[in-house]
Amino acid sequence: MIKVGIVGSTGYAGGELVRLLLQHKEVEIKWLYSQSYLGEDYHKIYGNFFKLLDKKCVGGDINKLADEVDLIFTATPQGYCSGIINEELLSKVKVIDLSADFRIKDLEIYKAWYNLDHKSPDYIGEAVYGLCEINREEIRETRILANPGCYTTASILSLYPLVKEKVVDLNSIVIDAKSGTSGAGRSSSVSTLFCEVNESIKAYGITNHRHTPEIEEQLSYGAGEDVLVNFTPHLVPMNRGILTTSYLNLLDNLNYSDIKGIYNKYYGNEFFIRLLDENVFPETRWVSSSNFVDINFKIDSRTNRVIVVSAIDNLIKGAAGQAVQNMNIMYGLKENEGLEQIPLFP
Repeated sequence: MIKVGIVGSTGYAGGELVRLLLQHKEVEIKWLYSQSYLGEDYHKIYGNFFKLLDKKCVGGDINKLADEVDLIFTATPQGYCSGIINEELLSKVKVIDLSADFRIKDLEIYKAWYNLDHKSPDYIGEAVYGLCEINREEIRETRILANPGCYTTASILSLYPLVKEKVVDLNSIVIDAKSGTSGAGRSSSVSTLFCEVNESIKAYGITNHRHTPEIEEQLSYGAGEDVLVNFTPHLVPMNRGILTTSYLNLLDNLNYSDIKGIYNKYYGNEFFIRLLDENVFPETRWVSSSNFVDINFKIDSRTNRVIVVSAIDNLIKGAAGQAVQNMNIMYGLKENEGLEQIPLFP
């Protein structure tokens, strides 16, 4: 059994980690860390766990709590994980971080986009970016796992094969993304109140959303050269889900079979990536509460562009589910262990 602790267990991503891991046959949850709810019964914070989980939230010294576990998940704001990473901790446990602290390799870019000085820069080179379907082999060996962001997962996975094969103009990429309100987290904010969100849709973070450099960095690794994107997220009045629609200029006159062949080359054997049938396009309700990524595309012969659409659940494949998938890889388990939930519908 893998013994795990979860820091930030009372946020939305932390709650989903608890739900998934509680059903994982190879995992024992040893403690749930939350300074905000210290000493409170977890099921009183999330009523869906009543009679299913009998644990109180703990706090205190992470290095001491690490003695009780093999793996720590940190579902925390930026700056926390980099503040606790040290050799003492890593001599005891592996860490899967759901924040951006170890996603971006360039310290100056991290500081510019997050307005934070990195607290453990010596470990950035060691950390592996946990996009499972792309970095699987590196994930197996790491002790620091940077779990990708939700927008980035949907964007990168949908575009990576085209960028890798260099069949698109790398300077033409425009990503239009839409997310449910759970992506903003559980903390109270006027901008995510029901009356502010219901019956409305809005763009935000225009030209400066924090996931932009993460998308660019990972796509650049795939292309072997710098990639620049326009990324615009939107908030829509639903609880969960992300839909991305991306526009890319084709370099040649490729047809449907050409592009489908590229996607099959990279994802044809992937359990969690579902390449939909021709002219069937992803919908967030088809992946709700699951770890699946649905992808499809359409070629616009009039403009010689390819339009790529993807859908994920932002809290599962975009956060907790991907973290569990990464854990399975790191510990040599079946990759879909604990993640075979059928999407909820309606």
